[in-house]
Amino acid sequence: MKYSNFAKGLAVSVGAAVMALGSANLAKAEAPSWCGPKKATLALLDGYGGNSWRQVTTASGKQTVELCPSITRYEYADGQGDTQKSISDIKSMAAKGVDALVVFGDAGPAVLPAITSVFKSGKIIVPYRVAVGGKEGVNYSKFIGSSFENDGATWGKWIKSVLPKGGNVLFLSGPAGNSQGLDELKGLKSVLGPEYVFVNAQPFDVTNWDPALTQKVLTAEIAKNAKIDVIVSDFGPSLVGALPTFTKQGKSIPALATSDGNSLGCFWHDNQASNPDFKLFTVATGNDNVRLAVQWAVALATGGEKPKDAIFKAPAFEDSVSGKPNTVLCRKDLPGAIYMSSELPAEDQAKVVGR
Repeated sequence: MKYSNFAKGLAVSVGAAVMALGSANLAKAEAPSWCGPKKATLALLDGYGGNSWRQVTTASGKQTVELCPSITRYEYADGQGDTQKSISDIKSMAAKGVDALVVFGDAGPAVLPAITSVFKSGKIIVPYRVAVGGKEGVNYSKFIGSSFENDGATWGKWIKSVLPKGGNVLFLSGPAGNSQGLDELKGLKSVLGPEYVFVNAQPFDVTNWDPALTQKVLTAEIAKNAKIDVIVSDFGPSLVGALPTFTKQGKSIPALATSDGNSLGCFWHDNQASNPDFKLFTVATGNDNVRLAVQWAVALATGGEKPKDAIFKAPAFEDSVSGKPNTVLCRKDLPGAIYMSSELPAEDQAKVVGR
């Protein structure tokens, strides 16, 4: 659901009391089904909120909360990459009397005891995207995951469409052993047969989603492999600084299946003419995963209708070959560190990332 602003510009002659009543009625009329009648407070807690992806995600979560007039107070805390602070944030929000907590548990199972304690105290608590362990109804109210395996299958289908006879695949992911990359690999291999050879170290080349390390890894892979037909990466913008390595070695940038980002889209527009093999396919980068988590937390806290989905599935977003559902998008007038697939308008994202 797109964020909607309430009607503005009521006639000056309308009294303040009537304006307030009219706004209240309008809010009630527009309230989504997951927003129930019971008043509640809600907090969004990040394990680490210090990059543009998290900033856009946080703003998307807040925007979703604002669609429900039954939420009377909203709070936010950033764990700043510190597990102990993240644990303290969870406990302190509950101690302050917040009714519902949505938690991005970057530290994984390390935050489960705090989450469990809050749940057993009677609060609504919804961890999302990062698996924290435990069980629904025992350790937390609901876990809202993201189907990374679905992303892998989506990439695999596109790869088969542009390389029907097979080819060499280079798969890059984040930290060693991260569950996102492992699930994506399952999805890829559910679609791709043995004619698609993974040339990376198994299960994937480790980049930590860091642009500098990505460039180092890609440089080594280009030197090691005479032919790379397609690169798969679960964070497309981290590749922007590394892809020119191909052209420096006299090779065309190969096909790329990844997640979207404005910097990547603009890079494709600037370089595709001189790189004939540079086809680009993206899935939505997933900022809106938070919206589903917030909807669940609000529904449980206010007595609203529970959403039908409990797993966020990132849709296909850009395809330079078919142009469907979108051609490759680029807004050079806006920062590279925004995500055109996000439901948060691009101009609002630019304000959020402060550039």
